[in-house]
Amino acid sequence: MRLGVLDVGSNTVHLLVVDAHAGAAPLPAHSHKAELRLAELLDEDGAIGPEGIDRLIATISGALLSAEDKGVQELLPFATSAVREASNVDEVIARVRAETGVDLVVLSGEEEARLTFLAARRWYGWSAGKLLLLDIGGGSLEVAYGIDEEPDAAVSLPLGAGRLTAGWLPGDPPDAADVRALRRHVRAQIAGTVGEFTRSGRPDHVVATSKTFKQLARIAGAARSSEGAYVQRTLSRKSLEEWVPKLAAMTTEQRTTLPGVSEGRAPQLLAGALVAEGAMDLFAVDELEVCPWALREGVILRHLDHLPVR
Repeated sequence: MRLGVLDVGSNTVHLLVVDAHAGAAPLPAHSHKAELRLAELLDEDGAIGPEGIDRLIATISGALLSAEDKGVQELLPFATSAVREASNVDEVIARVRAETGVDLVVLSGEEEARLTFLAARRWYGWSAGKLLLLDIGGGSLEVAYGIDEEPDAAVSLPLGAGRLTAGWLPGDPPDAADVRALRRHVRAQIAGTVGEFTRSGRPDHVVATSKTFKQLARIAGAARSSEGAYVQRTLSRKSLEEWVPKLAAMTTEQRTTLPGVSEGRAPQLLAGALVAEGAMDLFAVDELEVCPWALREGVILRHLDHLPVR
């Protein structure tokens, strides 16, 4: 079966096409990505305005054409924090449905965490033991922990790299006082959840997903993406602590010269690094591994789990 998963996120609208069937790993066949930055299109009332909805509809329409070209038999469309938290979410969903035929499923933050955890568990298998997952998106941070495919604990915090950059770091480079204020805010938010996870004991393996962690690992010396998904990529807290002040001193343009950092993601990299550093410190993580699979793969795997066995 050729499946398409359409991910309407805070930063991008991403269509991933895979060849998949129950009991097998989904094999990537095509990727279509468009930067939309929905989180930055919210008005002062927290709504996605008419222009933003028009752009979303046009972007989804483009993804649908790509899915058609690649022979997608079934599309799994979902939206995350930017749509979920929009004050006019029902209007957005209705217009997208009316004008594209796509019925977006709006995932809760906890569902995001649980589906991403499922993807990481399937990637690493049972031998990974107790797994702690960290995922930094454009709008939120997801944390999940457990020994099974369903995590014992899963939370979502409003600590996405895009959200924090827009709300806390207006300067380029940012003012030192703003960076310090954001650091305090991030750590206070994370600290309120730590007890829910640590009461179950230390994890055997800590993994991270998302573009933010991939870029942070890359600038800290991890292998480039072109070397393939099966190359182990790690990020140490020590490296991150060394990089945070460097990133804080850089302009957005200077960050684009770093290995693996795209022009679109460069403005958000410092905020993402502060969240990553805070999470690793407060959860007492010295080193984590970057997982190639994340939310999109989790959505696909859950769908395949519910197909009848033939």
